[in-house]
Amino acid sequence: MLFTRFYDEDLAQASYLIGCQATGEAAVVDPRRDAHVYIDEAEKNDMKIVAVTETHIHADYLSGARELAAAAGAALYLSDEGDTDWKYGFEGEKLYDGDEIEIGNIVLKAVHTPGHTPEHISFLVTDGATANEPGIMLTGDFVFVGDLGRPDLLDEAAGGKDTRYIGAKQMFASLRDKFLTLPDYVQVWPGHGAGSACGKALGAVPSSTVGYEKTFAWWSQYVKENNEQAFVDMLLEGQPDAPVYFGRMKRQNKGGPALLGDRPGLHHYEPGELQEKLRAGEVTFIDTRGVDSYLKGAVPGALFVPGGKSFATWAAWVIDPERAYAPIVLLARDGADAEGLRDKLSYVGIDNVEGYVTSLEGIEKEPVPTVTPKDLDKVEDAYILDVRTKNDFAAGNIPNARQLHGGRVLWNLDELPKGEAIVTHCQTGARSAVVASMLRASGFEGVAELEGSYDGWKKAQEGQKASV
Repeated sequence: MLFTRFYDEDLAQASYLIGCQATGEAAVVDPRRDAHVYIDEAEKNDMKIVAVTETHIHADYLSGARELAAAAGAALYLSDEGDTDWKYGFEGEKLYDGDEIEIGNIVLKAVHTPGHTPEHISFLVTDGATANEPGIMLTGDFVFVGDLGRPDLLDEAAGGKDTRYIGAKQMFASLRDKFLTLPDYVQVWPGHGAGSACGKALGAVPSSTVGYEKTFAWWSQYVKENNEQAFVDMLLEGQPDAPVYFGRMKRQNKGGPALLGDRPGLHHYEPGELQEKLRAGEVTFIDTRGVDSYLKGAVPGALFVPGGKSFATWAAWVIDPERAYAPIVLLARDGADAEGLRDKLSYVGIDNVEGYVTSLEGIEKEPVPTVTPKDLDKVEDAYILDVRTKNDFAAGNIPNARQLHGGRVLWNLDELPKGEAIVTHCQTGARSAVVASMLRASGFEGVAELEGSYDGWKKAQEGQKASV
């Protein structure tokens, strides 16, 4: 059996290719939209992808299952479990609890595991060439390493009302009746790792076992003692903020993500050519430099989204494809880098990328307004905007600051004062720089960034106390 894990650090998202080497057939579970990576891996191993499926209607990224099935000419399998509100709106072969997908000697058995979402299924994988019992469970957003999928996203991101309580109870039952009945040796390969907003304390290691989770996971004792209420309370406590774009992901994944097909090449802009486009307002420019370089000089009207491991996530905070916006031009090292960034944007449904530029030499720039911690009190009527999570804010905050998660600001601009000074901050400065660039691009004047962000302010406070 060929078993390949694909992992995106940005979304902390895992997908899997499972192949039968005897027949040269393969299946992919929970793919992203850059279908070529799976097709390339299959071809490298002399295999053909014949089946594509996913564990549930995702919230944190735009599914590539439909894309890959079309590109590979493979059968598409979709869960038809759950309630009527969460049925797929496009064609695929329906999967129910106990159904099997056969890939040569390999069998993927669907197990209905509601809790994170009503339609969620996991897959028990049996390699028939060596065993007659499953040795792997692909758990999607059901069981993570050391944690569980959050049951509140339908409330937080998809317009549900109090579905979190139903979901938490379903999660308890799925653990008790489906997961804990499995042999301890069964490997657990989840859909997300540390850093994902689909849980609150995901482990950083890629996999676990049923035995390890039932022994050491925080939830295991509650389930063993059949203490459903204590389990529900603990599961729902302290869940992180859900970015607003999660709601768009849910809607698009339910209805059917647009197919990308063969994408056209990206136009390589010269700086002068891009400058003209910027002055005319004909492009949306994304500056992908590091924070330090950006703070020395920002392109007026540009969005700042560092091209690191949070690129797609932060881009989805400041670009809403459901609103009108000009075609995107990226700052990139070269054409290959630009195509990689375009792929990452496609993970969150931002598809309108037309070109790239490799240098900002000769393009107009202006200093980014900043405020030092010691001068913060001197800013008259300052609106102090903390874009960290509510959990971070509760652990410590600047007096009179207002907390609004960075992934929610674009959808709540009417809550912010347009004619007053706004000072943004996060923990160290990167997230707030992203949000502040969007505010300036949206017409907010007087937006400044707090030097050193919350960590800088806290250090300054400690220094003042030490000098007294």
